[in-house]
This record gives sequence, C-alpha cells and structure tokens, in this order.
Amino acid sequence: MLAVTVCAVTALTGGAAAATAAGTAGGTATTTVREDFNGDGYQDVAVAAPAGTVNGHSWAGYITLAYGSDQGLSTAHTTVIDQDTPGVPGDPGDDHGFGYRMFAEDLDHDGLTDLALVTNESIAATDNFGSVVVLWGRSGGITGQGAVRVAAPAAAIIGENLTAGDFDGDGNTDLMMSHSGDWDLRSVLYGPFTRAGAPSREQEVNMFDTDNSMSNTAAGDFNGDGIDDLCTFYVYENHAEGGKLWLGTPQGLSSVSTRLPGAAATAVGDFDKDGKADLATRVIPNGITEDLPTDPGTVKVYYGSATGPSTTRTKTITQDTTGVPGASEKGDQFGARLNAGDVNGDGYADLAVGVPFEAIESVRGAGAVVLLKGGPGGLSGTGAKSFHQDSAGMPGVAESGDHFGGSVRLLDTDGDGKADLSAGAPDENLGAVADGGAVWSLRGASTGLTTTGALAFNPVDLGAPVPGARFGLDLSGDNGPNFG
Repeated sequence: MLAVTVCAVTALTGGAAAATAAGTAGGTATTTVREDFNGDGYQDVAVAAPAGTVNGHSWAGYITLAYGSDQGLSTAHTTVIDQDTPGVPGDPGDDHGFGYRMFAEDLDHDGLTDLALVTNESIAATDNFGSVVVLWGRSGGITGQGAVRVAAPAAAIIGENLTAGDFDGDGNTDLMMSHSGDWDLRSVLYGPFTRAGAPSREQEVNMFDTDNSMSNTAAGDFNGDGIDDLCTFYVYENHAEGGKLWLGTPQGLSSVSTRLPGAAATAVGDFDKDGKADLATRVIPNGITEDLPTDPGTVKVYYGSATGPSTTRTKTITQDTTGVPGASEKGDQFGARLNAGDVNGDGYADLAVGVPFEAIESVRGAGAVVLLKGGPGGLSGTGAKSFHQDSAGMPGVAESGDHFGGSVRLLDTDGDGKADLSAGAPDENLGAVADGGAVWSLRGASTGLTTTGALAFNPVDLGAPVPGARFGLDLSGDNGPNFG
C-alpha cells in the first residue's frame, strides 16, 4: 500500500535540455526514437487508467502524461486527460476505456511526439464502433487542444490491434489497425498524418485465414533492412492459432506472410546488438490460452535474422533458469507483460519481465518485475534482478493482489542514456479505496536498475478519479495484452 497524499498537478512549460532522449525505434539499437511530447529532450510516459470513472460513467477511462526531466519523472510534471478535456473528441461514456491501448509517435513529422490511443466509443453520426484519438505534441506539453479522431469511413470498426511502425522505411510513422467494416481486413495508414487525422495513403491487407482473433502484435526491423516488419498473433476460443510475419518493403507492408509460433505477450529489442530486432514472447502453455492464469510463465526469444525472427536461433528463460531470481510456481505468470530498453547504457537491449502474480514471501499476487540483461550472446539469466514493493528503497509495501508488474515500460526519462523502468500495479489499494492503481519509476544505472530515488505516483497524487480506476494497467507502447 502507498501512503495517500495530494499534490498539485501542473503543466510543463518546456525548456531546453542538454540531454538527448535516446531509445530504439522498432526495437533496434541503431535508430533514435523520441517519446517526447513537449520537445524538451527528455522521454515521457503516458499512463492509462482505462477503468476510471469520469462524470459518473464507469470504465470511461483517462490517461496521465508524466513528463521526464533531469531528475526523471515527478508528480509535479503531469497532465490528466479524458474525453471531458477541452479539445478532445467525444464525451465520456460507459465502457469507453479511453487509452486502453496507446502508441507515442511523431505522426505529423513536426519533431514532437504525438499520442495515438484507442477508445471503445460508438459514434452514432457515422455508425462507427471505436476510434483512434490523436493528441498532438506541443512545446508546452499535450493539452488536448486540436486533438482529432483518425479519419475513418462510416460503418467501420476502428482501432482494433493498433500498432505503430515505419512499414515502408520512409522515416514517417505508420499505423496498422482495423479501419473498415470487414473484420478480415487490417489497414496500414501511412504517415505523415495531417492535423485533421488523415493519412498520406492507406493499404488494406487480409490478415486472417480462419475465424480467429488477432490477440497481439509486434513491430520491428527483424531482418535488418532498415524497414519495420509486423508480427501478428492469433487465438480462437481457448486455442493459440500461431502467428504471421509481414515484412516491410519500400512499397509498404507485404501482403504475403510467413508462419510464426504463437505468443501471449511480446516485446522487441536488439538483445545481441547485431542490428536486427529480436522478438521476445510469452509462451502460451500447451497452446491453450485458458491455462495462462495458472501458468508459471515462460519467455522465449526469437533472434532476428535475414529472413526475420529465427525459429532455429532461440532462447527460453523461466524463473528456473540459472541466475533468474525466484522459482517457477503455479500462476506466477512470468512474462505477462514485456518491454525492452537499454538500462545500463552498454548498447544491448535488456528486457523487463512483469511477474504480476508473484508471491512476495507469503503475500500472494503482490507482483514483481525481473530485469534480464542483454549481451553478446543475447538475453540470459546472468545478472538478472528482481524488484517489488518490499525491495530495499522502494516506496510502498507489497500486499496481496497489488499485481506490481502488471505493466512495464523502459524509457530514458532523465536523459542520461540509460533506460528507466516504469511499472504499474493496477490493483494497488489507495487507503480504503480498492484497485485505484499506481505506477513506480526506477532509474537506470551502469549496474542496471536502482531503487535509489525511486518514485511512486497514483491518482490521488494527481487529483484524478480513484475508485477502481486501475491506474497503470497500460503504459504507452508496452504492447499488451492485459494480464488476467
């Protein structure tokens, strides 16, 4: 449990910073990405509370923008936005889940990072279900001013499987999503986008061959040709249906795919620094998705190759792997959420592994995050560390059902060239209020993550709606799906 305090919420005014926010575009270590909404040179984090009640509407949802600085994240540098914020399209409504999936990218190519997020609203005027709202980056920080819905045809399903990447290699961010009334089709909307939310062009691809559902995705330059590729994964009822690799080309995403094994969660990073993105996945036990809640958890890495993620050069890691803290126990769900970034600044991507149902001593479901380090041979258990609310220097106390590690994101929020960890505990109780949720920030260092200067913040700190909000269930770009 966290102590409940109320702090003023202020908007950033921007300003110059000597540090450069470095990261990985499409998961490779050779490209710079900026998740910098206000252009001050520090990476920022968008936090979703998709179950938040807004104006009496349950599960309306809201987001918080937490801005980086030379001291990392702080509660003083935050902005809360929902569909009642001036400029944001639509109105709060039951089950909108505003921001349950988000990608931070420069969509209009103006040098400022924008935020594309999904909402489950029904739009009567156009007979659409769902929308993708774009909040535009601004030098003073995102306010909602000028926000738009991505242009869409009438009577369409919009936003399912939203994924960002540069699928034609032209330097502009593209968005893949459902964008029509045909469930078998997914569209690639190529950037740059206009301020009215219109793409430069659209490509429709039939990504289905049975009555299955696309459960999750991953984008990255897996073959090292400088163009992002797309992985899509499928389930049908309680069965995993495998995955598909769609290669990016100078003309756009290929309409022909090759098969991949299934995956329950994904992350992309260059763990062996060979210039090709590697794909980290959570394995679906015995291919049965309904066994995920009782699964100890297994992470499997498919290393990049000239043809994409290799199915012959792989690495499997569990909590029984030498060097990995803990033990594989029923229901831990090691790998329920995954994210990659270079924590120690050595040029190799590391992997944050959420273990949201890990017991801490006798406290069940308190949750943890394990950091796996990359190196010349890729990921291994060597030097792995575990962090939870009872770790020395961490704010809060591990309690049953907090589910710390229910979301994870590695971004350099203090501009020192080392990625910092943002980790959500969406079911953290705030005082007597259940499931308000909270997010922790741990700084990266040459030795890995450190709890020195660790920060935690929650809806009470931000003056945002609290009861049942599940603040921190999603972070921008953490590439769900949600754990269960």
